[in-house]
Amino acid sequence: MTSMAKKMVAQMPLALGIFAVVVFVPAWTLRYWQAWVFLGVYLAPLIAMLLYLMKKDPKLFERRVRRRWETRPTQKIIQFAMLITFIAMMVSSVLDHRFGWSHVPAYAVIGGDAVVVLGYAMLFFVFRENTYTSAVIEIDADQKVISTGPYAVVRHPMYSAALVMVAGFAPALGSWWGLLGMIPMTAVIVWRLLDEEKFLAASLPGYTEYLRTVKYRLVPHVW
Repeated sequence: MTSMAKKMVAQMPLALGIFAVVVFVPAWTLRYWQAWVFLGVYLAPLIAMLLYLMKKDPKLFERRVRRRWETRPTQKIIQFAMLITFIAMMVSSVLDHRFGWSHVPAYAVIGGDAVVVLGYAMLFFVFRENTYTSAVIEIDADQKVISTGPYAVVRHPMYSAALVMVAGFAPALGSWWGLLGMIPMTAVIVWRLLDEEKFLAASLPGYTEYLRTVKYRLVPHVW
């Protein structure tokens, strides 16, 4: 087992611990079937995708695991805002379910889980197309502009996939009100990608030309 693989395994208990604090503590119960299903739906594709990358694209696997914190000040702020927004969305969804502020039928809960899986599927195709999708915004020495596959449709398909995935979180946890968290989450992601475009245009040869070729950032024919 490589050092990066060991790091991934070591991070799993921490990830489960954070999930327990964010979800089961506000719920104040373990009898929360929506959360248990969501946990499986969230973790199983993630682990499967990381195992796939470990075998098929070790360099991308290393980029996803080795470092998760930004170095540039603006992106540090954005990353922190994204973390707070994510936690707030999760906690508000759980509290909604706990106190019954909205009623989400079982089929809608399963639908939310399906949306999470759809987001993972989109993310998988992004990773297959672009081996440079690091967990942070950086440029490798041999990096080049990717303009094929989903990158021929929108400039930031990874963020598009992330938004689809996050859209399923609230209903998967039994909440409608939690969907309001999509508003600040989308705003933070837009902030992040606009700053990323400036960074890549200044640092990655050919990226300015790519911006002229592909007009849409997140949603085809919309923006």
